[in-house]
Amino acid sequence: MRFEILVIDDDEKITSMLRRGLAFEGYGVHTANNGTEGLSKVLSVDPDLIILDVMMPMIDGFEVIRRLREGGSTTPVLMLTAKDEVENRVKGLDLGADDYLVKPFALEELLARVRALLRRKESVGEAEGHRLTFEDIVLDLDSREVVRAGQRLELTAKEFDLLYLFMQNPKRLLTRDLLMDKIWGYDYSGESNVLEVYIAMLRQKTEEYGGKRIIQTIRGAGYILRGDS
Repeated sequence: MRFEILVIDDDEKITSMLRRGLAFEGYGVHTANNGTEGLSKVLSVDPDLIILDVMMPMIDGFEVIRRLREGGSTTPVLMLTAKDEVENRVKGLDLGADDYLVKPFALEELLARVRALLRRKESVGEAEGHRLTFEDIVLDLDSREVVRAGQRLELTAKEFDLLYLFMQNPKRLLTRDLLMDKIWGYDYSGESNVLEVYIAMLRQKTEEYGGKRIIQTIRGAGYILRGDS
């Protein structure tokens, strides 16, 4: 099976580099040089993964991903952001991006992240007809919906995958390294707090309607899904 990847970026040098590098790895590559064209190609190409730049004319990357997620798309999105713009990375994740990469970047690292996102997409897709429950939470893999106490939770694709992993392993300590490996497929370097950001967002959404905290922090060890507060 050949995966189809859509690159949305107005920088022709980056677009050309990614087109060559991704094609060499065997991916089908499609490109768009602005957000409007990108949204149109999402409909015509139906890509398996989107590489999306933040700063673009007409419609920026934030608006593109907002429209995608509001339209129900769960296609993995890797966002490209400028150096040191931490607030943009957090905003992108909050809008539904699955990962981010800071420019300038090494092609080898981008390819590793692409492979990780596609592996995760495949593994979730293979688990069909499956429903998990934990206390008052129901997670449905067919519809990729999560309901708590009768209230539907609006989770991003990555938040859903993270909660799914927790619900597969209730009352079991999951280390940071394990979570990073299972969800992202590789270890972030340096002081990246992407996991902590996702845990915070997932807690906020699962507790939005007054539900008690179920994802507990075990300091120095990791996280655990359990009912005690």
